[in-house]
Amino acid sequence: MNPNPSAILRRGVVPALELFSGAITDADVDVLMVPTFVGESGIETSLDVSVSEQVQVEVWKSLVEVGATGRAEEVVGLPSVPGIAAGRIVAVGLGDADAVTEDGLRAAAGAASRAVAAELPVTTGSTGATGATGATSVLSLLGVLGVGPVTEGHALGGYRYGSSTGTADTPLRILVATGDSAVTNPDSGADEVFAHACVVVEAVTFARDLVNAPANFLYPQSYATIIEHSATGAGLEVEVLDENDLAEQGFGAILGVGQGSQRPPRLVRVSYVPDGVDDPRHVALVGKGVTFDTGGISLKPAAKMDNMISDMGGSAAVVAAVIAASELELPVAVTATVPLAENMPDGVSLRPGDILRHYGGTTTEVLNTDAEGRLILGDALARACEDEPDFLVETATLTGAQVRALGDRMSAVMGTPSFRDRVADIGHVVGEEAWPMPLPAEIRRDITSDVADLRNISTKGWGGMAAAGHYLATFVTEGLPWVHIDVAGPAYNSGSARGYTPRRATGAPVRTIIAVLEDIALGETDGA
Repeated sequence: MNPNPSAILRRGVVPALELFSGAITDADVDVLMVPTFVGESGIETSLDVSVSEQVQVEVWKSLVEVGATGRAEEVVGLPSVPGIAAGRIVAVGLGDADAVTEDGLRAAAGAASRAVAAELPVTTGSTGATGATGATSVLSLLGVLGVGPVTEGHALGGYRYGSSTGTADTPLRILVATGDSAVTNPDSGADEVFAHACVVVEAVTFARDLVNAPANFLYPQSYATIIEHSATGAGLEVEVLDENDLAEQGFGAILGVGQGSQRPPRLVRVSYVPDGVDDPRHVALVGKGVTFDTGGISLKPAAKMDNMISDMGGSAAVVAAVIAASELELPVAVTATVPLAENMPDGVSLRPGDILRHYGGTTTEVLNTDAEGRLILGDALARACEDEPDFLVETATLTGAQVRALGDRMSAVMGTPSFRDRVADIGHVVGEEAWPMPLPAEIRRDITSDVADLRNISTKGWGGMAAAGHYLATFVTEGLPWVHIDVAGPAYNSGSARGYTPRRATGAPVRTIIAVLEDIALGETDGA
């Protein structure tokens, strides 16, 4: 019997967003958010032309009195002033007015949402006691500077994942202003930009919810059920292979990684084909789905092992992205292939020294059972390449070497050089920082085995990220433009919230993948 998806996946609370094009003086909201900047002679602010000069001066005076500076992501609360209907004002810093970027807008909007959302009514524990109270409706003038990034920032920054100790009863309601011209001349493009941003937000928050789910709720079978439920609900085709199907079809690595768990592995395939498009380009997406990683027999240290609920972040990203492609009606075909397994130590677990046979026949000598992600990805990549796609994008929380080399905010991108560089550039544009990394030829020799085709780790103490990239490249059809995005650090934030990035799951690299699909659909990427 399949588990009930709604009983498995707890959804995070996300602000309810609307577009607003009226006069801000008449807006019936609790809070008016105004942008502020660092000026040459002190703080500066920018208000709609529908606000009188006297009101603007009063707001500026209040900012000066409380010592606001306008620095990026500064959030300052002020009492309201006569002439504004909102109960109070929240000033949001953007830094130098001449240096504001789209991602700066996202970050500032996210910081502001998080600050205001923290004041929402919260029901605590089993007693139902009510905690802090505060604003429930906001009009954000930040939208005047960019509806798309501000919408994304407000929603993603205001995201809160529920807990047993407290959950928000009511989501924050945010009205995003479209600019003073919208009062008399509505911008015909604002609705489309807003709708696009909302689809992106839904994809990112879905991925966050999946990654945040505890492993006793989210395991291969239940995860496959959630994917099937969500994807079929979006009109997509779904194929789920259980352990018997995997054995029959030769997915030896997925079975090998999952054999130590009482919860058997799965392989899920989700397909989107655009309507009315003749011979669309086809993009294969592959994402690592280790629902919990103990390291297996090569057991991880106990400290922070709880963060290993995030080891399925790559799979969450590609599932969210293929659903988003459908909702955006992108003129490109997309197939997501996600291997799902739980890596546990047991009497029948995979051992160091074992040899696995992948889907397609390649064999691997397992030297470290904690390098399991590349094993299941090998099977999935081989299967994805059977579809003869035009491009392949794979992502995984794969190596500690990625974090040591680039930190926990920047992804590493490897693969076909031109496609790799394009994907890294796109990641930078959308605010998911990425860096193109090489695959030195000499490191490929370090994963050659004496008793199999490959070994799953290098025998050297360096180049671990590139060794993993070379391992994955073995399963990619020659000549196929492909990239591997290692998000071991960026997919999960174990530090403090910042900008529009919360603690725990971040949703990376969902926005990058969506933008790459759009880029391919527009013909901007050739993959040569």
